[in-house]
Amino acid sequence: MRWSSGAIRKRPEAPRRLSAWLSLGVVSSALALGHAADAVAGDQKILRFGIDATGLGTGDPHRAASRNDRAVVDMIFNGLLRYKPGQAPAIEPDLAENIPSPDLVDGKQVWVFRLRRGVMCHSGPMTAAYELTADDVIYSLRRSADPERSSYAGEYSGMSVARVDDYTVKLVFEKPISSILFFPKVADYAGGFVVCAKAVRAMGDQAFAAHPVGTGPFMFDGREAGGSRVRLAAHRAYFRGSPRLDGVHVSYMPNFDVRDSALRNRKLDVIFGSEKTGWFTSIRKRKDLQVDVFGVGQVITIHLNTKRRPLNDVRVRKAIAYALNRDIFRALFAKGVVENVYSPVPAAFLPGGLTREDVSRLGLEYRYDRQKAQALLVQAGYADGFSLKLVTSQRGHYLTNYQSLRDQLKPLKINVEFEVVAHRTMHKRIRGDENGIVIYVAWRPNADVFLTRFFHSHSIVVSGQSPDTNFSHYDQIDRLIEAARLVRKPMDQVHLWKQAQIKILEDAAAYPLHYVNLVYARGKHVDYGHPLKAAMALYPQFTEKTQIINGTASE
Repeated sequence: MRWSSGAIRKRPEAPRRLSAWLSLGVVSSALALGHAADAVAGDQKILRFGIDATGLGTGDPHRAASRNDRAVVDMIFNGLLRYKPGQAPAIEPDLAENIPSPDLVDGKQVWVFRLRRGVMCHSGPMTAAYELTADDVIYSLRRSADPERSSYAGEYSGMSVARVDDYTVKLVFEKPISSILFFPKVADYAGGFVVCAKAVRAMGDQAFAAHPVGTGPFMFDGREAGGSRVRLAAHRAYFRGSPRLDGVHVSYMPNFDVRDSALRNRKLDVIFGSEKTGWFTSIRKRKDLQVDVFGVGQVITIHLNTKRRPLNDVRVRKAIAYALNRDIFRALFAKGVVENVYSPVPAAFLPGGLTREDVSRLGLEYRYDRQKAQALLVQAGYADGFSLKLVTSQRGHYLTNYQSLRDQLKPLKINVEFEVVAHRTMHKRIRGDENGIVIYVAWRPNADVFLTRFFHSHSIVVSGQSPDTNFSHYDQIDRLIEAARLVRKPMDQVHLWKQAQIKILEDAAAYPLHYVNLVYARGKHVDYGHPLKAAMALYPQFTEKTQIINGTASE
C-alpha cells in the first residue's frame, strides 16, 4: 500500500514543493519522521474507521459541511468551547480556561475568553509546531466571518473580535444575544473551530484544506493516493494528554456491504452502519461486535414549494400533509433509529421545538386522514390529482423516504416520478430549484440556524439574498426570526421560535417527518472513552481517551 505522508518536519518546505504536492491530489513528504509510510507496526494502536463517502471533501473546518468531513476536522481542531464528547448539547471549556459570562459596555455585549497556556499547534508541511495564542483565535473568527473563506459567515454578522493580550480575546456584539445563540459560534462546530494562523498563511486556503493543521488530539498525516484513505497520527503534545491511540485511519467506503464485510472480518474497527432491521439483528448475534445508536438526530423534513403550482395553494399542501403517515415512514427503519418529529426544530434536542402535544393542541399535527386530504384537493380543483417530477439521492434516507412519499400520495392520484442521481448532484440540482417537493436531511446547532437557513426569505434557493436551503420559498416569518435574535431572555426567545414554527405549520410550508439517530458499529475491543448519548460531530468521536483494549484490526 502506497501512502503519502504529511508527518512532522524540522523545517518548512518551499511553496513550490507544496504546489507540486497539491497538483498530484495528495499531500506528500520527503521526510517522514516518526511514522512509517507503508506499513503499520504490529505494536501500534491504530483505529480503522470506515465511512460512507468516496473521499475527504475538505479538511478546512470553515468549509466542512458534510457529516463525513466533520468527523475528520473534529479530530484535528478545537474551539474555544466544546460540546462534551458523546454528551451534546452539554458544553464545557476547550481552548478557553472557562465559560465566561457577558458584560454590557456602552450598550454592547462583551464576552472575554482567557486561553489555556501551552496549547500546541501541530507541525505542518510549512510550519513547525508552535504555541497557540490570541492571534490564532482572532484570525480564525475573522476568517469564519469572511464569506469568501467560510460557509458559515452569516452566523458571525454583528460580531467583532479583538486582542486583550497574548492569552485573552474579547468578542463584541453590537446587539446583545443570548447564550443559546452565542455558544455554538465559539464551540467546536462549523465556524467555531480554531485554525492555526501561521499554517494557513504559509500554505494558503487551498493547501490548508488538503493538509489541515490544528491543535486537536490527532494531526493530519497523509492520504493514500487516490484519496480513498486518510491517515491521522496522535498529537503527543495534546493539551489534554497524549492520545491512547497511535492514530486513526479513515477509509472511504460508500458501499455499505464492503464496510460491513470489513468490520466482520476485522479489517476495520468502527463503521458507519445501517438503519435496516435485518442488519441490526445480524450484528447483534456477533459476540465480538456492538451497534451504537445515539443522537443528535439529523432531522428529515419535507419542504413544499409555496410559490410553485399547484403547491402554491395552501389547500394542496395541507392535502399532502394529511395524506402522509409518519408511522409508515418510521417503520421502514430499525426500531429506535427513527423517531417522529412535529416541528422543524426537534424538541427532543433543542430549545424552541414543538412537541406532539403542542401541535395536537393547536390542531397542527396533520394526523393521517385520507378523506380530509381528498376533500382539500377537490376544493382546490385537483380532484384528478397532478404530477410531480423530482430528483433524489441514492442514499438510504433520501431514496427510501422519496419512495414512501410516492407510494403514499398515489391514492390521491398525485403521481410522483423521481430521478435517482449521485448525492452531490442531488444537492446541486435541488439548490437550483428543480424540485417542487424536497426531502432534506440536516442538523443545525440551534433553532435560529434551523429557521434562518430553511425559512428566512434571504435563504430562498436561487433568488434569496443569501441563497441557502429555503426550498419552500417561504417568506412569512422573517420578523419573528429577527426579533428572537434580539431577545436576551432564553424563555422569551423560545416563545418567538415556537410562534414562527406555528406559522410554518399553519401554512403547511413544510412537513416535519422524523429525526434519524446515528448508527455505528464497532468491535468490542474499541473503547470510545466517553458515554455515547449524543454527538454534535455526528460520529462517535475519537479523542485522546479512545483506546483499543484487546488488539486492533488486521490489514
